[in-house]
Amino acid sequence: MSINSRIEALRVLMSEENIDAFIIPTGDPHQSEYIPEHYKNREWISGFTGGAGTVVITKDKAGLWTDGRYFIQAENEIIGTGYNLFKMDLPGVLTYEEWLRDNLKDGSTVGFDGRIYSQAAFEAMKKLLESKNIKYKTDNDLVEKIWDDRPAFPESKAFIHELKYAGMEAIDKINLVRAAMDEYCAEFHIIGKLDDIAWLFNIRGADVPSNPMLVSYAVITKDKAILFVNANKIDEDVRKYLLGQGVEVSGYEDVRSYISSIPNESTILLDKSSLNSWVFNSIPKSCKTINEMNPSFKLKSRKSEIELRNQKNAYIKDGVAVTKFLYWLEQSKEKFEVNEYTASEKLYEFRSQQDGFVSTSFKTIMAFNENAAMMHYRPSESVHKIIEGDGLLLIDSGGQYLDGTTDITRTIPYGKISDEQRTDCTLTLKSHIALIGARFLYGTSGHVLDSYARRPMWEVGMDYKCGTGHGIGYFLNVHEGPQRFHNTVVNNVALEENMIISIEPGVYKKDRHGVRIENIGVVKKDIETEFGQFMKFETLSFVYIDTSALNISMLTEKEIEWLNKYHSDVFEKISEHLTHEEITWLKEKTKRI
Repeated sequence: MSINSRIEALRVLMSEENIDAFIIPTGDPHQSEYIPEHYKNREWISGFTGGAGTVVITKDKAGLWTDGRYFIQAENEIIGTGYNLFKMDLPGVLTYEEWLRDNLKDGSTVGFDGRIYSQAAFEAMKKLLESKNIKYKTDNDLVEKIWDDRPAFPESKAFIHELKYAGMEAIDKINLVRAAMDEYCAEFHIIGKLDDIAWLFNIRGADVPSNPMLVSYAVITKDKAILFVNANKIDEDVRKYLLGQGVEVSGYEDVRSYISSIPNESTILLDKSSLNSWVFNSIPKSCKTINEMNPSFKLKSRKSEIELRNQKNAYIKDGVAVTKFLYWLEQSKEKFEVNEYTASEKLYEFRSQQDGFVSTSFKTIMAFNENAAMMHYRPSESVHKIIEGDGLLLIDSGGQYLDGTTDITRTIPYGKISDEQRTDCTLTLKSHIALIGARFLYGTSGHVLDSYARRPMWEVGMDYKCGTGHGIGYFLNVHEGPQRFHNTVVNNVALEENMIISIEPGVYKKDRHGVRIENIGVVKKDIETEFGQFMKFETLSFVYIDTSALNISMLTEKEIEWLNKYHSDVFEKISEHLTHEEITWLKEKTKRI
């Protein structure tokens, strides 16, 4: 079916169900960022393959909403499909909820699949549209009825994340959550987030691409912990382990019946932003719900000393893999043709040679010249660009290891680069150094610090339409909060000791080039004065920054000092894992400037 045919087939079902507008967000029942193929409804109905966006279809209109990371990609992918693109967060652009308010008649019916729509999103939309007397149909997966070759439900097997990696027994983590429940006087805690469940029970899987998790729900009470998951995912060893940690196993679809049987007037702790409305609506009406961040979400954001030690080891291994790849890439320039896709496959090969490697942490971004202007462009076997001639190659990639999750970005010059490209590479480095070298008072949030990175670009009238950094999980999600850097998305979560976060400013110029430099930092204590405890970032990732792409005259003495010190650390930590030829090459790449 063509995209237009899919839209029309959906409209036929909408008419049969008396639905005036149907919403298809990007998501699965657990509000995951990366979602199993089975739940890629929005991609199937629109043809837009980007990682974030929402589709709204009415009887005569079709709209796609996405953010600045995907504007260029979305424009290219929806040509001729009948969709209008709404560029989120730009002045004058309505949100899809506002658009519904302005375009629907009073008493209209809005439909969506409550399994993939969070309760928080539903309540926010309902409030905005309350003046229109809108009716809602929330148990309609209309796409299921027309998607004939829909991929199967993910069925990977669970495995135990051993104590030497996890650092704490599951029962001890569960008791920490129970202590947090006591603070809210809650008898029940419902969890829908897959990373929280995986961390809490020390189990992993492969249901979600690049994220080692199982599709599941969990409920914690004062004396029980229940994992709701398909039985075929749990073998006898995992079942025995869970039972030994005080965890019962029940069927995935049993979660609603269990929740509906919670005693009346019970107090339930949950996070509406990560719990879907399908599950939320099963809660007895007499129960009191407390909408707060899952305790496990905050607990796992501060890595234990064991987790941090393991994570540091993972970054050394990852740095070795990326360094070997960059050496191979440079040696290959004059020998044979390399394209974006074959290069990304070769990078995977180098990572797979590292001890404890499980998978990539996201699909590699390997983007040459104008392709790098699309922040989340990813090559494929059929769609890619040959890497040759003059320009910039942006490489954003990461790995999942048993002892950690990694993410790193470098921009590599090819041939002769322009003065504009050289300036943009230098501005990006200046922005990176400004933030990763920051000293800040304890209690400061990433929202406040974001402008450190943007200032060098703002001073010349430039900006980038995305956040500057994100939290990173521990053998879990590569994007994992609650910490983050963003200038327009308010986040009041303080940066606590041992939180891990990326620092990745960039420059993106449509049809020309893209630049990004990303290292990962861990928050540590710095000096303490009469004014309080100050904090800093300790760098975890070690891959050289190509100085041949820089305009050195734009750097201050302090910035040059930072770069020389960083390169000294890179050589010290990485060189011992390389061949003689690679060591000689890396020594040249990391020489003082």
